[in-house]
Amino acid sequence: MSGLSKRKLYLVAGVAFGTFVPAVGDAATATVSSAQKHYRIAADKKAPAPRHAMPAALQASSHPEEIHVGGHQTNSVFSPSTPQHSTTQVTVVTGAELLKTGQSNVLSALAQANPAITTAALPGGGASSFVQTMQLRGQSPDDTLILVNGHRRHIGANFNANAGTNWGSEPADISLIPITAIDHIEVVTEGASALYGQDAIAGAVNIVLKRDTHGGTINFKNSGYYAGDGQALDGSASYAMALGNKGGYLDLAAQVTHQLPTTRGGDYYGDLFDGARNNTADRNVQRGLGLPKSTLETLSENMSVPLGDGFNFYSTSTFSHRRANVAETFRANADNNIWVNPSLYPNGDQPYITMDQYDFETDNGIRTRKFGFAWDAYVTFGRDQQTYGTKDSENASLASGGGYAYDPTQTSFYDGKSISTELTTGLRGSRSFHTGFLPRNINLRFGAEYRHDTFQMTEGETNSWSGQGATDHPGNPALAVSNTNRDVYEGFANLDFYVTKKWEWTLGGRVSNYSNMATVETGSVGTRYNFNKRWAIRANINSGYRPPTLGEISYFYSAPYPGYTVDQVPSNSALAKSYGATTLKGEYSRSYTIGIDATPVDGFHLAGNLYYIAINDRMGSSRSFDVDQYINGLGTVSSISYYANLYNTQTFGGDLTADYTLNTHRYGKFRFAMGINFSDNEIRSSKSNLVNEYTKEMVLHAAPKNREQISVNWQYKKWSVFVQEMRYGSMTYMAAPTGPGDVPFEQNPALITNMEIDYKPVPRWTIGVGANNLGNKYPTRVAPGIAQSQLGLAKYASYSPYGFNGGMYYVKTSLDF
Repeated sequence: MSGLSKRKLYLVAGVAFGTFVPAVGDAATATVSSAQKHYRIAADKKAPAPRHAMPAALQASSHPEEIHVGGHQTNSVFSPSTPQHSTTQVTVVTGAELLKTGQSNVLSALAQANPAITTAALPGGGASSFVQTMQLRGQSPDDTLILVNGHRRHIGANFNANAGTNWGSEPADISLIPITAIDHIEVVTEGASALYGQDAIAGAVNIVLKRDTHGGTINFKNSGYYAGDGQALDGSASYAMALGNKGGYLDLAAQVTHQLPTTRGGDYYGDLFDGARNNTADRNVQRGLGLPKSTLETLSENMSVPLGDGFNFYSTSTFSHRRANVAETFRANADNNIWVNPSLYPNGDQPYITMDQYDFETDNGIRTRKFGFAWDAYVTFGRDQQTYGTKDSENASLASGGGYAYDPTQTSFYDGKSISTELTTGLRGSRSFHTGFLPRNINLRFGAEYRHDTFQMTEGETNSWSGQGATDHPGNPALAVSNTNRDVYEGFANLDFYVTKKWEWTLGGRVSNYSNMATVETGSVGTRYNFNKRWAIRANINSGYRPPTLGEISYFYSAPYPGYTVDQVPSNSALAKSYGATTLKGEYSRSYTIGIDATPVDGFHLAGNLYYIAINDRMGSSRSFDVDQYINGLGTVSSISYYANLYNTQTFGGDLTADYTLNTHRYGKFRFAMGINFSDNEIRSSKSNLVNEYTKEMVLHAAPKNREQISVNWQYKKWSVFVQEMRYGSMTYMAAPTGPGDVPFEQNPALITNMEIDYKPVPRWTIGVGANNLGNKYPTRVAPGIAQSQLGLAKYASYSPYGFNGGMYYVKTSLDF
């Protein structure tokens, strides 16, 4: 099958199940799903998979010339895709489009391809810099459910304790999956907790891995920023093979990325030294605003083995290792700075937090068809361990005596660990029923699941936290040590049926019982009316729920600044309760959506939505409370904050996507695409004693209200040119939660241009050059008064949605085999 035919087949498959909304770029035209190849190969070998066993998106390809806006396929549990209810919008982004963005990690690529998603290059300071976070439709990262091959992925151990965008979140990290392992990503822009799983208040993201039976690819990329720093090397590969001759497969993928740091901080405003030297000293000493130096290695396998008698064993695993060094607050060597030992750091101290992370997940199960039902029984285990340290540092208390009998020359410290695990086992079933009185079959999907979650913090070495603690990141004291767990029991059922040949309904219900919380029920009602094969409208009403993570309940973090310390303390601690903390509750939501799907003419696709999301008891970090006292085991604490139920919020939003494919005989193929998303968050009510201007701005305006993007992808013989124009709306930046830094500063809207040119010297070899932020656009410079509050560090907004590093160029090559 030719590459063009494959692309047409994938496009029709997406449109046929009525939920396909092409993302901006080359997504829909890139490749047919690798699972389609598997089923085609199985058929060629006279071992065809039964139609009910095929994913819905693949079943639709049996009539490739027909393009339907509506239509519904059996939601078999055999499919790695999310249940494809045509009453719910699902945007498909292929692996080819992810690579087309020029980004190395999955999250950055997905955010560039899909306007409903925003991510900050640097979510916050300190440990919050290690893991990027994602906002779908303007909501918290914790309000998006992450799935891999349709099964829940474990969350990370990194609680975003430092003030900044997505403050207080603990999401799953999709960057730990090799980008070459991905066949496509399904973005569910619907708050359908009842249909897809708890936590899907904003929606869900399902990463579907390749299921090829032969071939592979090798990719290399070198990138750097116009400013001359931030060089990165990225290498990735994938390889597939058939297992047996009955449709089994094994897909392996690996990726290694090494990123050198960038520096975009301003000159140091304060006194660097005493005396005349201070007047002539170089003030370009701060390294806290920039991408951290990091190395990430990821591996994945996706396997299926027919066992005979209708049973099929499958296994999906990912493993990753990340090392990162994050620059902290620079400490000048002046007499009034008791944080610096001049014998160790005569020119001042630039400390770094280090992280060594090991993340692993394996999902294994059996699929079979018995008693007229399709069954999926599975066991999944995920574990994320993050080991923290501080280097190029000191503990000034050790040098000053104070009763501490330790080595005053120590510059590296072990700060402790955070560990999260998730064990899941479940059974799902599906079946299509013929009733005789309805025009089409009723599709039933149901299941039950048990999960065991744990979160653990370990103590750092005594020198890391005693006295003033290690500069600039004290280790975990004995008070921070925790080991918590909970059990979750969950059951769900979904029905999809047509009351007329054109009118479809979806009903869903889910019940979840948490050992440390209450039993929660959520529901979903969706409907869709197909006027004809080209036009349809749909509407949904959903309720949702998201419990606090164990890390949000028990995490402890100390954030020292020159002259003061802010501690994030567990909400269940005696210290937090003395400042008004109460037992954390989960978030409850309700959402309403109305949308349209259309194919006005062949090759032109259009989809749009208007939505409303209301969240009660929305969680977040409280304002900082002044303490200014010595606390046994913590030392002198200036202020504290804790995680709490702070707000009742509402979001009004909408999105519109469209694409048109133009095939010309003389000039090749053109694909035009556009995407628009806007979301306006409002606070209906809040706990006034726990919030302030800073905490409110983080909820309302830390991400842009609107994003727009247009693109064109031109393919002509051996050449391919991709151009994308993105617009980011304004956002509000606040440098710090207290003091002069808590003044809101508006970052202006910006236009960002991305471009890539590819050439194929031979059919299987591609070389390319490209640039992200081609025009070298920087965010609005922070006002001098706000920059002064951090001694010049905050030159740009650290959580700017398009970064603060300016333009990035890259060259790449790939070889298919």
